[in-house]
Amino acid sequence: MTSAPDRDARSAYDAVVIGVSAGGLTALDAILPAFSGDVHPAVLVVQHVSPDSGDYLATHFEKRCRVPVKEAEDKERIEPGVVYFAPPNYHLLVEPDHTLALSADERVKYSRPSIDVLFASAAEVFQDRLVGVILTGANDDGADGLATIKQYGGLAVVQSPDSAEADCMPKAAIAAVNVDYVAPLDRLGALLNTLAMETSDD
Repeated sequence: MTSAPDRDARSAYDAVVIGVSAGGLTALDAILPAFSGDVHPAVLVVQHVSPDSGDYLATHFEKRCRVPVKEAEDKERIEPGVVYFAPPNYHLLVEPDHTLALSADERVKYSRPSIDVLFASAAEVFQDRLVGVILTGANDDGADGLATIKQYGGLAVVQSPDSAEADCMPKAAIAAVNVDYVAPLDRLGALLNTLAMETSDD
């Protein structure tokens, strides 16, 4: 069993990236409130939403979570223990200097924000200190990005398809990647919190 980390201990992971589409609000409601106040990694979330949906997600989860939640802003520095949501109609990327970037580039797999875009950029920066998570969704966005995370030595976690409201996205990820953990939704929150609290001697 992993014990709560000392505040001076370094987390085993610098970031957790989460991709989700159809059924996402229910899935995220089961996961994000499970993160404890001791969580060290930043959490970056892409939820497929309509371009005019506003900051509803950040506002909703800010009230429900024990960790800070906000909508990502261009050029802001990534802070440990903060949950960042990609704004509607913008790709969210991680820059080499550990800041965030927002892009209005073309849609990827019909999506902006794109899960693949976030995952690939985060993998290049965080490498083996990154956890990638694919949740419910009705397309295959995120499968390529999760494969990139694995190529850089990161950890791959996927919601079990039978617990997903839409199973296309988890199935695509499992088909594309040698996944480290496949877990039902009711266990994912505890699993991710445990991973986030792991510490490193490096």
